[in-house]
Amino acid sequence: MALHNYDIKDRSLAEAGRQRIEWASREMLVVGLIRKRFAKEKPLEGVRISACLHITTETANLALALQGGGADLVLCASNPLSTQDDVAAALVDYDIPTNAIKGEDETTYYKHINTAIDHKPQLTVDDGADLVTTLHTKRQEMLGNVMGGTEETTTGVVRLRSLAAVGKLKYPIIAVNDAQTKYLFDNRYGTGQSTIDGITRATNILWAGKKVIVCGYGWCGHGVAMRARGLGAQVIIVEVAPVRALEAVMDGFQVMPLMEAARVGDIFITTTGDKNVIDRAHFKVMKDGAILANSGHFNVEINLPALAKMARQKRRIRDFVDEYSLADGRRLHLLGEGRLINLAAAEGHPASVMDMSFANQALCLEYLTKNEGKLPTSVHPVPEDIDREVARLKLTSMGVIIDNLTEEQQRYLTSWEQGT
Repeated sequence: MALHNYDIKDRSLAEAGRQRIEWASREMLVVGLIRKRFAKEKPLEGVRISACLHITTETANLALALQGGGADLVLCASNPLSTQDDVAAALVDYDIPTNAIKGEDETTYYKHINTAIDHKPQLTVDDGADLVTTLHTKRQEMLGNVMGGTEETTTGVVRLRSLAAVGKLKYPIIAVNDAQTKYLFDNRYGTGQSTIDGITRATNILWAGKKVIVCGYGWCGHGVAMRARGLGAQVIIVEVAPVRALEAVMDGFQVMPLMEAARVGDIFITTTGDKNVIDRAHFKVMKDGAILANSGHFNVEINLPALAKMARQKRRIRDFVDEYSLADGRRLHLLGEGRLINLAAAEGHPASVMDMSFANQALCLEYLTKNEGKLPTSVHPVPEDIDREVARLKLTSMGVIIDNLTEEQQRYLTSWEQGT
């Protein structure tokens, strides 16, 4: 098959990409099992899918499973800095049109999204909701083709629920992000490890003894805080939600307002999904040499325009490290241009946790196809049986066996008559 509708950096990188995709597949046994079944059953035969995802080795394994299931698939990047160019080249060699170049500018980024929409998708797969938002705002003529979609991230789910709340969502979306086999593992263990990995690769810092400020104690914040503490850092949590702040205290972390933390922190990591979490007032009191990193989906959590305006000089001091020199002589170091540091400076989540997230994606796309026209237009949870099946398959792939309830135990749990 001759592919023409793609835009990548260098097709000669394909062989290196293939090798890395194969390496990731070793840790993606659940997606591998689904890929084998899909190849036999073809549940997505002829279905046009447009996917706006991080173009990584793990995403490639999902794409191959969907392709094996018969899908007519087009890929584009969900972040300008997260693309692995060798993987993009390999995907084109696998006959999957891919539009993604690491470091692409905003114009190219949205050109690639529009190319994916030109595919006239019947299903959308999104990571941050930029594709869905573009469909609903600038490409509404394509909405009639779409029977459903999935969303991978907390940020994207928030956007789509807001769209649904004002009555403007035009097709059902399954919030893959909210599956227990996604947020309990991908967000906590995946984000935790890969965020620390990205910061370490970018800076080569020693974590032990550093004061690390984690903004947000959701599942991603849990993971980052846990891993930083494991490396010997003194972790301080910043939160606005009372229950999460209380949980952080009970987990043994110090909790304080960001203005206080800004004065003592060595490394600041945002994991909130909100805008201008670290702002001008915080920059003014930070120590010389403070490091700023974002692990939220979009580059809005650190107020980049305010930082640029305060700086008298900016220079690239290391790959993925920009030094901002302020008027008073202090230097603040921004990592990965404020974008997702785990993908900007590293390789993203380990394949083992993405195995569960992408298994949910594949099975939810199959579910949407089987239930075309039956689901209300809203944001839906992952069906519980899919979540359980992903967990079961993961345990099986790990060689772990668990017990089953006896008939007596099952009856007891579903009855109300028996008491003391």
